[in-house]
Amino acid sequence: MPVFPKPKFPYEIDVPAEVDRLRAHKKKRGIPGRGKGRLLVATWNIANLGAQERRDPDRALIAEILSWFDIVAVQECRENFSELFDIEDKLGGKRRVLMSDASGNNERLAFLYDPSRLKPLEEVGEIAFPPSEYKNIKLPGVTETFNGFDRTPYLASFAAGLTSLVFVNVHLFYGDEKQASIGRRALETYAVAKWANKRQKSAFSFTRELVALGDFNMPKSEHGDPIFDALTKLGLDVPEHSTQIASNISDDANYDQIAFLPGTTRDCFSGRKGVFDFDNAVFPDLWQGGANQKNFKAYLRYYLSDHRPMWVELNVPTA
Repeated sequence: MPVFPKPKFPYEIDVPAEVDRLRAHKKKRGIPGRGKGRLLVATWNIANLGAQERRDPDRALIAEILSWFDIVAVQECRENFSELFDIEDKLGGKRRVLMSDASGNNERLAFLYDPSRLKPLEEVGEIAFPPSEYKNIKLPGVTETFNGFDRTPYLASFAAGLTSLVFVNVHLFYGDEKQASIGRRALETYAVAKWANKRQKSAFSFTRELVALGDFNMPKSEHGDPIFDALTKLGLDVPEHSTQIASNISDDANYDQIAFLPGTTRDCFSGRKGVFDFDNAVFPDLWQGGANQKNFKAYLRYYLSDHRPMWVELNVPTA
């Protein structure tokens, strides 16, 4: 994603007031508190983190939202990871970071997690296919060929209670809305599904529990959408979320998703899943209708994000 234009108008944040608004909206949207026997998992594409000149108050609001979850997969952390670590510091030493090296668009993929709730395990790495298998990643009606990922999905394993899980953090290729880009995006998505299917069938998988989450650049979370169909073709399940809110602040796409393997991680799903529309809580004095709506969204895209976080609750046995 190219860096968004920096707003030219002045606007100062009252952090305590905005935190109160966020917490009130969190309650309205039904995000549960963190607690024993359950795990709150989220994914958030934080636009060009490390490349846009966010101020300390902006990072404080981002940290507030991240603090509600046990683990968050973060996309669009740029090669300059200083902002990510500043946000970690704002969480008072109660979170740790794992991150990939920079790849497509100089982006890293990162996990921000609570070490008191999740213990890192030995498997950390990337989804990888040998070039000899590229020819097997194909879809009916797609004429493009798979030549690897633009941003290779990043995975990490954790123990939570008596359960161990692998989380796969993705930010798949977007390009544009032309058929060639959609075909390439569908193939990358299918490659994630194919990898998950292989892990489910292998006797040597590190863990039976697997969650694929992140920015799939999926226009619609429904059958008939080529990206949704590619993701679910081999059994990955994308349950509906209760809020039925789009994952971008333009309210026109479901780019961000959380998918489970059926029969394993899907059984841990508590049924609670949603999107947090922070943009319907913050800066009411900046949102005044008319022309100011343009300023409001320009401010959000630059200082917070153009994506909303998606979350899910998993049940994890502790005894």
